[in-house]
Amino acid sequence: MPSNQSPLGALPSRFRRQRILIIGCGDVGLRVARQLAPRVRLLALTSSPERCPELRARHITPLAGNLDQSATLRRLAGLATRVVHLAPPPGENLPDWRRDPRTLALLRALRLRGLPQAVVYGSTSGVYGDCQGEWASETRAVNPHTPRAWRRVDAEAQLRFFGRSSGVRVHTLRIPGIYAPDREGGTPRGRLLKGTPVLAPADDVFTNHIHADDLARACVAALWRGKPQRSTNASDDTELKMGDYFDLAADLYRLPRPPRVARSTAQDELPLMLLSFMSESRRLDNTRLKEELRVALRYPTVAQGLVLPPAC
Repeated sequence: MPSNQSPLGALPSRFRRQRILIIGCGDVGLRVARQLAPRVRLLALTSSPERCPELRARHITPLAGNLDQSATLRRLAGLATRVVHLAPPPGENLPDWRRDPRTLALLRALRLRGLPQAVVYGSTSGVYGDCQGEWASETRAVNPHTPRAWRRVDAEAQLRFFGRSSGVRVHTLRIPGIYAPDREGGTPRGRLLKGTPVLAPADDVFTNHIHADDLARACVAALWRGKPQRSTNASDDTELKMGDYFDLAADLYRLPRPPRVARSTAQDELPLMLLSFMSESRRLDNTRLKEELRVALRYPTVAQGLVLPPAC
């Protein structure tokens, strides 16, 4: 892509020799790679041999390894000048459900030799817990309410300690719901077609989003501009409650708006995972994203990002 469309502009020549390692190279990781190519050498950890041809086709060197098997990570030591860590903690079979053993294994491997200059970690806005609709800035104390959020808090703490003890510049992005029309399951269309209910206005909660392309640009910006041992809310400007978000999407897609149900009856009609998202309400302050990382959002609101542009 043209350099003037990058969040960093044209990189100085010394950056072209950078080796960027992507841990968790899924949809967002591939978008990060697209932002960076071909100005840097791209590497990606993968535990799936069948993904290697796809990664090579995108000019990414695949590295065989598994975050759940620490012995396979030794080869990562000293390879990368910068690291983007997007891999989620495991969801089950944990000795301690509050800990993230994958981040621990990765950091142990990186410590073996040749430390990177910077690490960017993709965390979750769920670390704030329920803010009862209040604005949440990065200075707000974490208050996780779910096991998955506790594991993210643990990963953030591990990374802060790693940065402070090693001198590596670690920057955490706290990420809300990721969407994009060209992302698998990246819009509410499927849920709208099923007619899944949302909460009645009196019981509804605020929700936050970021377009996958804007998130990738935030990751790239944080690699070079992120302040050390600091967190940034990677969220757009949308200020909507969840039911209004689905109503907006339904109108954009010309589908029926979802039915509304009271919280008292939602437990009988909605899956537990969905209910957990409906139990937390917050609005993310994205001032740092704009002022410190200097990310200019291409999709400032979901109304702009939910619909694919017309084909040329």
